[in-house]
Amino acid sequence: MTGTADTATMTAAELAAAYSTRTLGPVEATLHLLERIEELDPAVNAFCHLDPDESLRQAHAAQARHRGGEPLGPLDGVPVAIKDVFDTVGWPTRRGSLLTSPELATSDAPAVARLRENGAVLIGKTTTPDSGWKGLTDSPLTGITRNPWNLDTTPGGSSGGSAAALAAGMAPLALGTDGGGSIRIPGAFTGTVGLKPTFGRVPYAPMSPFGTLAHAGPMARTVRDCRLLYDVIASHDPRDWTALPDAPPSTEPAAEGVAGLRVMFSPNMGFAVVDPKVAELVANAAGTLESLGAAVELADPGIPDPTEIWETLWYAGAAAVVDRLPDDRLAYVDPGLLEIAAEGRKLSAVDHVKASQARSDIAVALQRLLVEYDLLITPTTPITAFTAGSEVPPGWPHRRWHTWSPFSLPFNLSQQPAATVPCGLTDAGLPAGLQIVAARHRDDLVLRAAAAYEAGGGNHDFSRPVSP
Repeated sequence: MTGTADTATMTAAELAAAYSTRTLGPVEATLHLLERIEELDPAVNAFCHLDPDESLRQAHAAQARHRGGEPLGPLDGVPVAIKDVFDTVGWPTRRGSLLTSPELATSDAPAVARLRENGAVLIGKTTTPDSGWKGLTDSPLTGITRNPWNLDTTPGGSSGGSAAALAAGMAPLALGTDGGGSIRIPGAFTGTVGLKPTFGRVPYAPMSPFGTLAHAGPMARTVRDCRLLYDVIASHDPRDWTALPDAPPSTEPAAEGVAGLRVMFSPNMGFAVVDPKVAELVANAAGTLESLGAAVELADPGIPDPTEIWETLWYAGAAAVVDRLPDDRLAYVDPGLLEIAAEGRKLSAVDHVKASQARSDIAVALQRLLVEYDLLITPTTPITAFTAGSEVPPGWPHRRWHTWSPFSLPFNLSQQPAATVPCGLTDAGLPAGLQIVAARHRDDLVLRAAAAYEAGGGNHDFSRPVSP
């Protein structure tokens, strides 16, 4: 690699500051990251589409704006990786599927449009499983994406390409989506930060086939960077009929701290089984929040295991994905997606209505809980990264991926904001994640607590990427 390694370790905030003082320019930063991608991505497989000429064109335009003292926004010139489910003008949207068109998109998805309006450099598109159906990142189209902490393991998914790019220092920021943990799972597995915002806070169009389970959100290596990206993309767009009004500008959340906040710490939500080392690391993180002044109470929220409810809604979405395909093309679809689509076809409209009602019951219970408490904290996942290319860990008693991610599902059902922050390494050297949840529309509180934890002892030097 001919560029300096320093660019790969710099945060988005540090890059923006360097641009303003002209100690570094967007062109140099972009060139260094493109060189790093060229060097490292053959092993990691985080990117599925690169367009260096276009990325550098954007970088040159950003550099000219900075030299003229007129940057478009806080991310002007900062490279951002785009999960390959977001339409991006001039680039294909393949969604990890052999059956999608290689034709170039003619419009930007809302989050991409906000990035372009703010002058961000789009560094490339990142891998995702077929139609984003699972919490891993391997697909018939792009093969297996690997975790930079250990190339034999998965980065999780479905935003695994974005998370792997962050962890390997190939981008400081990335876009992801989350319908059952797809931002938070790879964040936990790769030691990065991700926020699933309140549903509708970050507009998402065209809408996911998994409907109102699927959120768009920011991913980064630090909480501050995650907030910077959130502030840019949390902007109303009429193409998403569920979109909320613009989010108010956030303040620097670490300064506010967590002193006096009421926090429920649920180690297992009342129904999950957690790896002992993960449980220890998350308990230590709860202790850190308590040492910072939060009133932490050990308890469970008292909701039922939501797996069956979520399965009904998710499998129905999978059936909608597959049913639009001609029979002679089904051999090109991920076999796991075909299997859950077959289950989805067995569901009736009554089944869907019943699941939707049960979903609302869980959402109301969690909303009531978060009147009594300011925050709920849990493990992000009960396990750490396992064998790449496998849907479940070796010896796992269940067949499907979501059975090892019980902490993410409830908050897709309830549409509440939930973030993951790294909380330590296991003896095997793999990251674990702390999940922080707040009431709907309190994304600011999630970011505030995450920033306080990171600043108060929770930063395990995960801001420095791991090189394969």
